Amino acid sequence: MTDSLPYPPPAPNSLPAGQMPVLRVIPMPADSNPSGDVFGGWIMAQVDLAGSVPAQGRANGRVATVAVTSFVFKEPVFVGDLLSFYAHIVKTGRTSITVAVEVYAERIRLNSEVVKVTEATLVYVATDHQRRPRPLPDLPAD
Repeated sequence: MTDSLPYPPPAPNSLPAGQMPVLRVIPMPADSNPSGDVFGGWIMAQVDLAGSVPAQGRANGRVATVAVTSFVFKEPVFVGDLLSFYAHIVKTGRTSITVAVEVYAERIRLNSEVVKVTEATLVYVATDHQRRPRPLPDLPAD
């Protein structure tokens, strides 16, 4: 997925330079199994929320998740990690918006080690007030 990034890949043990995460969250014990590993489903839900941020912005309104085309858990996530979610649009169609999401964990308890833990690609569709697909609005002229 790093081939499609609109910015250079981050240096080892660092967050992407010059980019703002769309979401930052710390998983709590309720989000984990008894061993302290965070449930994959919890991470997937957070990725969906993060991906929806640029999708809603581009759609100028409501969107619905219609597909997860890729999802890779690269490293485990632990209770207490500070997770940063970076999302950007990689493609748009008439009604659809494809978003790439990358998740980094700052392992504060391990001397601030930073690792990429997840990457995913999701597809959203702009919807109207009846929750039916609608065309994306035109982008403003430069």
